[in-house]
Amino acid sequence: MPENTKKAPKVINKSGTLKMSDEVASKKQTRDISGRPMDRGRRRRDRVRDNGAPKEFDEVTINIDRVSRTVKGGRRMRFKALVVIGNHKNKVGVGVAKGGDVTSAVAKATAKAKKNLITFNMDGETICHEVEVKATGADVLMKPAAPGTGIIAGGVVRSIIGLTGVKNLISKSLGSTNKVNIAYAVIEGLKQQTPRAEWETTKVKGATKKASAKKETK
Repeated sequence: MPENTKKAPKVINKSGTLKMSDEVASKKQTRDISGRPMDRGRRRRDRVRDNGAPKEFDEVTINIDRVSRTVKGGRRMRFKALVVIGNHKNKVGVGVAKGGDVTSAVAKATAKAKKNLITFNMDGETICHEVEVKATGADVLMKPAAPGTGIIAGGVVRSIIGLTGVKNLISKSLGSTNKVNIAYAVIEGLKQQTPRAEWETTKVKGATKKASAKKETK
């Protein structure tokens, strides 16, 4: 037998198994317990994100505070995040949460905001009527405005209203400057919005008109 056709000697590891050459190892296919081939390039479904799909809600981080709690070993530092989400129509929500770092705090606050979503009534591109809401120490006044006015409001109110479909609004913060309380007051004010058809004055006027019409027919 010529020397060219001689097989390469088998190399055995210390454990007694055959040592695989690089060429064989690159072509070898890994299989699972059931014997099915495993595709190394395949990614998990829960880790595949479709970035091309539009997001239904936009989120804005209004404020991040560093808070501390005194424990036996010293001070425990954490972060508190205030996040608002909205769909630029008539859905909006606010969430507040704490976390060990900024990323986890924002993620928790966003999840809470999604759970606390509200749907409010609008009159075109403004709110239905004037409302003044007190939440703890915060006192927020909001008024409807004519088209072209824009959003005349402070930082927190502007951030929340900017994620809704309201384009014209006049607002004034009269009480505490605590951002969390102001955010809750704005949400409560939007929740109290009642369409014009359901106003008590409108119902009374309609009832008086019907009563006068009946008298005339008699």
